[in-house]
Formats: sequence, C-alpha cells, structure tokens
Amino acid sequence: MWAVSTVTMLVLAGLLPDFQLQSPDGDSATRIAVTAALGAGAFGLLSALVWPVLVRLLLLVPALVLGLLVFFLNGSLLLVALRINPSGASEADPETAVIVAAVMSAVASATGAALAVRDDDAYRRRLYRLADRRRRHHPPCASTPGTVFVQFDGVGHDVLLDAVGSGLMPTVARWLGDGDGRAATHRLTPWRTDWSSQTGASQLGILHGTNDGVPAFRWYEKDRGEVMVCNRPSSAAELQRRAIERTGDGGLLAVDGASRGNLFSGGAGELALVLSVSARRGRDNRSRAGYFAYFSDPANAVRTALSFVADACRELGQSARARVRKQRPRVSRGGLYPLVRAFATVVERDVVVAAVTGDMLAGRTAVYADLVAYDEVAHHSGPAGRDAAQVLQRLDRSLALIENVAEHAPRPYRIVVLSDHGQSPGETFRARYGLNLADLVRAGCGLPVPRRAERTHSGAEARSAVRAALRRPVEEGGERHRPSRRSEPIVLASGNLGLVSFPDVPHRMTRQEIDARHPALLATLADHPGIGFLLVADREHGGVVLGARGAAVPLDRLDEDPGPLGAFGPGAADAVRRTHAFPNTADIMVNSIHDPVDGEVLAFEEQIGSHGGLGGAQSRPFLLSPLVLSPPAEDGTEPAGAEQVHRVLRRWLHEADGSHLPAAPAPPAAPAPPAAPAAPVVPVDTPRPATSGGAPWAVPDPGARDRSA
Repeated sequence: MWAVSTVTMLVLAGLLPDFQLQSPDGDSATRIAVTAALGAGAFGLLSALVWPVLVRLLLLVPALVLGLLVFFLNGSLLLVALRINPSGASEADPETAVIVAAVMSAVASATGAALAVRDDDAYRRRLYRLADRRRRHHPPCASTPGTVFVQFDGVGHDVLLDAVGSGLMPTVARWLGDGDGRAATHRLTPWRTDWSSQTGASQLGILHGTNDGVPAFRWYEKDRGEVMVCNRPSSAAELQRRAIERTGDGGLLAVDGASRGNLFSGGAGELALVLSVSARRGRDNRSRAGYFAYFSDPANAVRTALSFVADACRELGQSARARVRKQRPRVSRGGLYPLVRAFATVVERDVVVAAVTGDMLAGRTAVYADLVAYDEVAHHSGPAGRDAAQVLQRLDRSLALIENVAEHAPRPYRIVVLSDHGQSPGETFRARYGLNLADLVRAGCGLPVPRRAERTHSGAEARSAVRAALRRPVEEGGERHRPSRRSEPIVLASGNLGLVSFPDVPHRMTRQEIDARHPALLATLADHPGIGFLLVADREHGGVVLGARGAAVPLDRLDEDPGPLGAFGPGAADAVRRTHAFPNTADIMVNSIHDPVDGEVLAFEEQIGSHGGLGGAQSRPFLLSPLVLSPPAEDGTEPAGAEQVHRVLRRWLHEADGSHLPAAPAPPAAPAPPAAPAAPVVPVDTPRPATSGGAPWAVPDPGARDRSA
C-alpha cells in the first residue's frame, strides 16, 4: 500500500501544476521518488494515528456536516505530511491538497480491499481488529445469539418474491433455498398493516408496541389545534413519548439495543440518524458506533461522495428518459429530488450499514436499522420499475455485507429482514381528474375552487432521514395546512388516504352534523369515481362506511356486508373499525378507489408508488426470519397490524436470550368509539340529499361505476 501511495503521489504531482515534489531548481528522479515515498509514508501514518482522534472529537457534528469536513480535514493532514517531509521540497496549495488527499485515500482503500479480497486471512484479521477495538470500550458480550433487524422500507411481499425470482437478490434467494440443492435457512411470511400503511404508524407499533392514535401520516388534532406529521422531529418525539406512556415500556431495543436510521428510538441507547431525537444534542445522542465506524476510514467519505454524484446523475438521466418516452404515470422529479434520492440510496445506506457493522462487532444484543432507498425511488419511479429494481440489487449487497460481518462478530447473530409496508402503483388523483382532494372538498362545501390544482406535498421517508442527518429541527410548514378561515376544512393527504377536519368544531363531527352544515359534501365525495369509501361518525350507529350511490354500512355490520370495503380484501373491516376508535380520527376519512385486478390506487399525494391507506400491495409487507426462530404465528395465519409484529419480534428476542426482555405486555384495551353528542352543534334541519340505494346500507353494483369518468 505504501508503494502504491508513492506511485499515486508521483502521478498526481505530474498532473496537477499546484502540487510539487521537487525544488524550483529541479531534482533528480531518485530524489523526487524519495520525497514522494516519505510524503506518502507520513500521510499514511497521520491517517492511521491522528485521523481516528479527529473523528472522535467531531462525533457531535451531524453526519452530513462531518461528511463534508472529511475532505478538508484530510487535505489538512496532507499539508502537515508535506510540511514534515525531511526533503523539504514538497508543497501544495490548500485546494489542491484536498484533491490529492481524497485521491490518495481512495486509492489506498481500494488497494487494501483488493489485497484483502485475495487473502481471506487478511480480511478476517481486519474484521477482528475492528472487533477488538470495539471490545475495549465495552464489557465482554454474552455468548447467546444477538439479533439484527434490517427493515427494507416500502418493499412489499410480492415485490420481494418477484425480485428473488428475477435474480436481483441472490442473498435472499440463497436464504430461501435457490434451487441449487441448498436448504433454506429463512422463512418468508407476509403480514397485514393497519389502515395507516406508512412508516410512522408501522414503525411506532413495531418498536414501541403501540400505534394507537396514529390514523395517518398527517392528521389534525383538535384538542391541540396542531397538525401532526410523522416525519416532523417534534411530532415523532411526541408520538414516541405517548407510546412509552401508554405501554409503560421503553421499547423493543431497551436492553443493549441500537437504533439506526429510524423514525423512533425503540428505547435504544445507541442512536444514529434517529428522527425522534434529531433535535436533541448531547452525549446521549452521540453515535460512536455509527459515525465513527463509517468515517474512521476517510476513503469512505470519498467513495460515498463519488457514488452520491453518480446516483444524482443517474436520476437525472432516468427522469429525462421517462419524459422523452412519455411514460405514464409520471410525476415531477426535479428540484431537490435528485439530491434527496442520492442521499437515501447512498449516504443513508452507507452510514446505516456501517453502524450495524459496528454494532455487531461490539456484540450488541438487538439492532434495528431502516434502509429507505427503495421507498424513495419507488414513490417517483413506480414500485415495479427498472429504477426501483436497481435499488433492490444494492439492498441485497448490503444484506450480504451484514451477513459476512456476522461471521466475525464476537457472538452469533440472527438476521431478520422485514418491511414496514409495501407500495401500490397508480397515477395520482390530480393527474386523473385535474383536481386534488382539497379542491373536491371545497367544491362539496360550496367554497371557491382554484382554477389550477396545486401539487400536494409528498411525505416520503427519505426527507425525514435528511432531517435526522442534519440533526436540525427542520419542520414541515404547518401553516400550509391551516385554512384562511377557521370555518374552512383542513384537508390532509397520506398516500391514497385523505383526512378532512373542521377546526372550529371541538369534537369529531357526526354524519348528521356534516350534512347539516354542508349538505352536498358527503355525497360529492362518496359518489366521485376516484373515491373508494368514506368513514364518518354516526349518531345512530356509532360509525358508518359510505360508498357510491348511497351505500352506507354501519361498522358493526361490515363482517356480514362489507359494502364498499369488499374490494379491499380481508382485514379491511377490522382496520377501519380500529381507526374509528382513535381519539384523533378526522371528521371524514377518505380512501381512494382500488382496482383488485391490477392493484392500482389513486394517490392524493404526488406519487406513482404510494402507501398510507388501504388497497393493493401497500398493505402486505413481509417478515423474513431464520428457521431457528419460531414461526410468526403457530397456526400459519398472517400477523395483523404492527403491534402484533412487535410481539413477534419481542418473542424472538426472548428465544435468543431469555433474560433479555420479558414477554410483551398485553396491549391496552382500545378506547370505545367516541360517543355522538346528545345534540348536534348546529340544528339538523337539512337532510342529506336523496340518493338512490333504498336501505341505508344498500350496496351498489360495483360494475355500474365508471372509473374513467
């Protein structure tokens, strides 16, 4: 490596005019070579001895800031190496030193990797050295197996199976038994999400055992007069506090755990890129196993920077190709999106995988890491597109790296891969009908509607990872969700799930109250061809599901007569009834249509791969667990809801180490659905407009509805 670094320095000196290895009067070739060798040796020693100290001193710096500082600090070390060179003939401008240092670090890293690849013993010794470094700062770990949970954000069960069948994910294929005579080591199990099929609800339930009171990605809380957003740092912190208060338990990772790249901590003591604590600074938020493991080698930042630029350029090319080919459906992919995507597919992945590597070498008992790359790309390129398929290939390579490191960890590890939700394809509501959900609600209320429909803000998970990386309390502007007048409705979107709230009414309005105030609103929404069903409170029945042509099914009759929920598959009625009981459920819950044939939905956000409501693959994520662990359900049924998945994961931790966690506490009893007020807030003197359908729970003929209207 010293020889290669010397040659690299000689080549750079010949290419860069501001980098000199000889005196102005000229030197012999031998003297120049000696100067390069001494400079390369000094730089190598400083990188090995001084660099780790610098990184430890800067661990409180946010990850993205530290990533940029790496280049300047590395250039400073090169200037020091040139200054202490005994020949005294070498010099470089500061700007040139940054370039030289970056190239030399990258070449040194590549050389070391090439040598290690050809020598398995050298690679093993390198991992053991890292493990020894970890063990110096931690007591000896237990000999019982540890568990690593790797979350593939947004990857549905069927998408995973298709990727395995197409050869995109050889590691997963090997685990499942790839047909070459190798026995399977893991089992694949689908599970059903709650109605709110998005990371905020799913991950809160998985890590903290409850997601009660989370009806969507965004919702308006009348008692606080505030819009809650799952990827807003203050909202994530509040949701985590509520979950801990409700369960009386710190979370899945409370004992010797690490949380990496998640919205919530899970009670872990080791954190990196965790949104719920991203605004808090101090020793408790320091992440040695995360940032240090990654930046201890300056070449990592160089490699990631080059990959970041390459992926941003790849996105620009893919977006241009989609426009030229006039692909449909398609959403805008300009602005900052190429940078957000590159962060999700490169930076977040590299830092999180390095953190998991450090956790395993340190022998931690439970690690939960979220990789958001696929989810971000699928939102804009489609869940089954070529762009998303390339991301799945890279995720499989990351999984192979984690598996390789597990062989050298101080304790055995069981690797569980899971997803928090899937994604359903389909064009946007705005693209199909020329108006967004807020416009439709305003029309139903008799309010003026803008001539042009505005794009709805997208709540992709990668943006929350960026906020956590910056460790800044960057908030999604709540003022956008506030109406100009208090009597106007607040309309929020969460994938293909919409929420309508009236802020001037302190309680959840009933169907009768909504009809009295806005007689045409519910009919306008329910009869629209892009709407699948509505959920509203009802004074007589407690709650009803409304559909087209006057369909109205009380919640307690959904099992015998699913009505508009028939197209949404098993479990839809239970999910709707559970959300109805939440204290912050909106006055009107709106779910878009779902085509059972092609699995498409219509997103109320600007996404052609969406999740957040019911319909299609978004509600069917997966659990990929080692066969040595008990099946998720002994009777072979699919786990239903994130809270049940939490109990499964806790049971697996208990199986690995009986002293780790007690059995999962029984979930608190769900509160009774909110009672309708004894008298309406406004006189009910205007009945709902008459509609066809006869009985109040009459179900229309599904074939009579024209989706393309």
